[in-house]
Amino acid sequence: MAAFLATRPASAQMSDPRYPVCMRTYGVQVGDRMDCVFMSLDQCQASALGLPATCLLNPYFAPRSVRPHRVER
Repeated sequence: MAAFLATRPASAQMSDPRYPVCMRTYGVQVGDRMDCVFMSLDQCQASALGLPATCLLNPYFAPRSVRPHRVER
């Protein structure tokens, strides 16, 4: 029973697959979270300036596939 109580519940995916860069914040004042809302590392780093945070590539990023144009005959 103690082992059951000591386990943490599974967490949902925190990364938005539409954005290639995430900012991980941590600490008592800002909380511990992952915000995947950035299109570039530079954009993320500018937002993270002065925060206990780090920017990283989104491991769940799924770029939209570009469909080739069909040639009309």
